[in-house]
Amino acid sequence: MGSTDVDIVVAGAGAAGLAAAISGADAGASVLLLEAQDTFRSGSNTAMSTSMIPAGGSRWQRKAGIEDSPDLLYGDIMAKTKGKADPVVARALADVSPRLVEWLADECGVPLELVTDFRYPGNSRQRHHCVPDRSGRTLLRHLLEAASSRSEITLVVPSRLTDVEEADGGLRATAARPDGSEDVILARSVILATNGFGANGEMVRRHIPEIANGLYHGGDGSRGDALLIGGRLGGDTSSLGAYQGHGSVASPHGVLLTWTTMMNGGLLVDSSGARFQNETIGYSESAVNVLAQPGGIAWAIFDRHVHKKAEPFADYQDLLGMDAVKWADDVNALAKIIGCDLEDLERTLDSARRAALGDEADHLGRTDWAHSIESPFAAVKVTGALFHTQGGLKVDKTGAVLRSGSPIPGLFAAGGAAVGISGDSSYGYVSGNGLLSALGLGFLAGSAAASRVGH
Repeated sequence: MGSTDVDIVVAGAGAAGLAAAISGADAGASVLLLEAQDTFRSGSNTAMSTSMIPAGGSRWQRKAGIEDSPDLLYGDIMAKTKGKADPVVARALADVSPRLVEWLADECGVPLELVTDFRYPGNSRQRHHCVPDRSGRTLLRHLLEAASSRSEITLVVPSRLTDVEEADGGLRATAARPDGSEDVILARSVILATNGFGANGEMVRRHIPEIANGLYHGGDGSRGDALLIGGRLGGDTSSLGAYQGHGSVASPHGVLLTWTTMMNGGLLVDSSGARFQNETIGYSESAVNVLAQPGGIAWAIFDRHVHKKAEPFADYQDLLGMDAVKWADDVNALAKIIGCDLEDLERTLDSARRAALGDEADHLGRTDWAHSIESPFAAVKVTGALFHTQGGLKVDKTGAVLRSGSPIPGLFAAGGAAVGISGDSSYGYVSGNGLLSALGLGFLAGSAAASRVGH
């Protein structure tokens, strides 16, 4: 290949793109980081996350006396997805996970801590690492600060990657600006980190129709650009029906109510005051269950004890500020908030209390209660939502995009642009899968792309 404008072009400045840019820069490559959305600092999927990053066998776990390993993490991923997660990607991400979180802390200055107050569904160990306020905005801010401290990285906002072509052993990238002008960049490698296609209604209806009528609670930039660009180059795709949903987005506020409320004893009821699912199955698969209720809404019910567990989450603090959390001194007041029959709600709460105390089996199969909620009660009106898609371009263990099973030279994908580790639907999503795929594949792809410099 002849002269290049830059070693690596990275499209997307969320967790995946920033991890790729930083790891590529630290390996000696020059990086052009393109971001299409002016609002990405607060409106990207990374910013809208709770910053949870699962890792198996980190130093934080060892300090807490928690025995974990990449093998155990991999096993949990494959069990939750019923063996349908991409085994190559799942293995690569499980293996890199402890090194990843330590790299984030040591080289990127991200102040990580281990979540030990609860364990998310599908995890056999406490393994989620997050920033203290459990806010994706905070995580993104630290990653941006790390990127800005590296002279090898140039961030251009807004600039949207629109095409990639193979050229003279390298790649020719075309990027568009809002005024209609275009930049053409010659690069050794291009890393697609533009997330999935959750903001593209037509693609959602085609690939995951079950959630097409749900609230979309993700970044506006997730328009399927990576699939379109990779498709033109003949890239393989996989698991396009996979996605992360969520069953407790406050309505009409559009702010996440943490599933911590459910895992610590909270309940979900419909507008008649009846429970309709085992609340501990996982928040992703709960989205369609909530949407199936009258009006596509439900009510999350919890108490002061559960409220204290939710307080560390920045999103929950936002809900408190919006007065989305309604308090009731007794069941009668709670029934008035929900608008349901008092006797029906009393039966629901009495049955749940007996199950939580072990006096009877739960008719919905819930066995993990953690706590029996008592008055005063809190209630939050919620709906089901699509957060982000989990299928995409098929990649190898370094994030290289595959074409007929072989890598396309110089083309990589990370995060929602690539196949995830959530199987083929919503049930396989385990908390943190999105950020592990974004940060992990970004980290691996940046390093792999840098290794092509000079070849």
